[in-house]
Amino acid sequence: MKLNLNLSTTPLENNRRFIAGASVAGLIGIVALGILFHLSFSFWRANRALRTDISRIEGDIRISETRQRELGTYFETPDAKQVLDRSSFLNSLIEERTFPWPKIFEDLERTLPTGVRIVDISPRLEGGRALVKLTAAAMDDESKVKFLRALENSKVFSNVRVADEKYPDPGQTQGGAAQSTDRVTLTLEVWYSTI
Repeated sequence: MKLNLNLSTTPLENNRRFIAGASVAGLIGIVALGILFHLSFSFWRANRALRTDISRIEGDIRISETRQRELGTYFETPDAKQVLDRSSFLNSLIEERTFPWPKIFEDLERTLPTGVRIVDISPRLEGGRALVKLTAAAMDDESKVKFLRALENSKVFSNVRVADEKYPDPGQTQGGAAQSTDRVTLTLEVWYSTI
């Protein structure tokens, strides 16, 4: 027969609850550590892909900037400048050819009152509209005012701006007769819709 005797002064304590609790807490800590490790590794991998994309884009930007500088220096050469000047001259000729001259003359004919004539006209095309510089001569102030009102009320002309107004010297004669019947010369800018 076996007899269990405790000969110590204090009785033996049972630590099974503590060991079980500590084991559960340690197991929870290990699981949490694994989850945190997995999340940090996922973020590191995602950031690595993002850093790779950023470095690739920065490389593309450097290549584009280098190419832009090379093109800039190429377009500064005398040969390239000559070609650009020639192309802008040819483009201006093409724009001049495509300007609707018959249409503007028809519209001006409808707008011009009696006693006003167009002396000079020079258009500059800008996106479907033309900035037209007109020089008009009028027999008197009444005709001039009628012309300006007709331009302002027109559907194809807009933003009329008088740049200059000249009255000839009354003492100017040529061979005893007045040089012209024009009493006032207007220089004005007006937008003309070509569409």
